[in-house]
Amino acid sequence: MAESLITSITNGLSNIPSEIIIFVISMLPILELRGGLIAASILKVDFIYAFPICLIGNLLPLPFILLFIDKIFEFLKKTPLKKFVEHFEKKAIAKSESVKKYRKWGLFTFVAVPLPGTGGWTGALIASALRMNLKDSMIPISLGVLTAGIIMSILSYAIPSLF
Repeated sequence: MAESLITSITNGLSNIPSEIIIFVISMLPILELRGGLIAASILKVDFIYAFPICLIGNLLPLPFILLFIDKIFEFLKKTPLKKFVEHFEKKAIAKSESVKKYRKWGLFTFVAVPLPGTGGWTGALIASALRMNLKDSMIPISLGVLTAGIIMSILSYAIPSLF
């Protein structure tokens, strides 16, 4: 699914430099660094450039999410997006159960495992739901994104190069 979505995005943006495409994809919720690395591989962006671009793209929105998501959600609940916001809050709270017990290690592990719905955005929403401060949440989330990036690099670059 992610690969077909990425292919659609990259085909529609063929006149934009690949590096910008992978940076933007890495900033998006759901796709994040994982999607950015897949897109980079599809677009034949050299790994040496792709990895830091995708990493920075994924990490850039996270402090803003951690600092402002409560206020943004509070505002959006007064709009027609109320049900959408409440849905995201419920998902974050449900996923936070696995993080509550181990706090920083739980947050790191949650973000580091490259499965759908376990990236930096969701990690930041969980940290916010658990009322973790910026310092206590940003470090494990960042390390989790880095770890997921290493795993995805192996899957997107190393394994395909063997065939």
